[in-house]
Amino acid sequence: MGTPRLGLLCLPRSVASAVADARLAEDVGFSMVGVADSQSVFRELYATMALCAHATRRVRIGPSVTNAITRHPAVAASGIATVDEIAPGRAFFGIGSGDSAILNLAERPSTLADLRAYVEAVRALHTKGETTWRGRVVRLTWAPRALPIYLSAEGPRTLELAGEIADGVIVNVGLEPGLVKDAVARVHAGARRAGRDASSIDLWTMVRANVTDDVAAGIDEIRMELASNAHHVFRFTLDGKHVPPALADAIRRVQKGYQPAAHEALGPSPNAALLDAEPALRAYLAERFAAVGPAPVVAETLRRVVDAGIGGLLVTGFVHQRQALIRALGERVLSRLA
Repeated sequence: MGTPRLGLLCLPRSVASAVADARLAEDVGFSMVGVADSQSVFRELYATMALCAHATRRVRIGPSVTNAITRHPAVAASGIATVDEIAPGRAFFGIGSGDSAILNLAERPSTLADLRAYVEAVRALHTKGETTWRGRVVRLTWAPRALPIYLSAEGPRTLELAGEIADGVIVNVGLEPGLVKDAVARVHAGARRAGRDASSIDLWTMVRANVTDDVAAGIDEIRMELASNAHHVFRFTLDGKHVPPALADAIRRVQKGYQPAAHEALGPSPNAALLDAEPALRAYLAERFAAVGPAPVVAETLRRVVDAGIGGLLVTGFVHQRQALIRALGERVLSRLA
């Protein structure tokens, strides 16, 4: 069982709001702030992280997550090392296959081989100052130390890859304990294959949260987040992702209609509307991925995740009253997990 920890996934819709959210999250007991990297819809990642790092004293700061397409590994390695200089010992580097950052540039997500090569390149630049990238020698002459690298993972193969190569994993399979246990087992299998100590891998899971007495309204407010899950978690293949066959066509319809330019947009966005036409899928996604309700209910949902083996809870909760949600999670939910 992991020790319960809260992290905040920050979408920098403005620099000021991102810094304010990071500062509040630290004040109410969060231990991590991850900043999204999606240049076409949000503010610039590294500038935002630098300001969040400067405004805080304790929380860990890193991309949640960047990608291997839009940033050369030497650029990314230098960027996160700079954040670590601002906040010594608090920086981490989160990476995934890519979503709105690359789709808004008409690029394709990274393959598993791409991710492995990129992670190895960033780590080598931090530890050796030099590596080979796509047949060419590249350098980073000043970075002082290795930084923890976290891999975002949903499918079985990516979870196992994370266990092989990553210092931490941001799991996004849902909150049902059986799914959590299966994901942990996949990570541990990859670690064993690589001869690593599985217990040394820091595990976090994505949580779509909303603390409210009105459950229906709370789910409605984050339905664009649920559409994002259908779009991202189940892409490439449904194999091994524990999806009821009856919902497969509905998932494909959402994926086909998903608009990256409106990724995680608040209010009645086109992506939120996709689930209005798919009530069965909407109910399923809410049950699988979301913790919505009064604080004791949210805490009980998250406690089951912790008991299933993942202690790090990386909360999204992209709601209009963002600071009220952060405060509720820190003051009324985290205390129930301790």
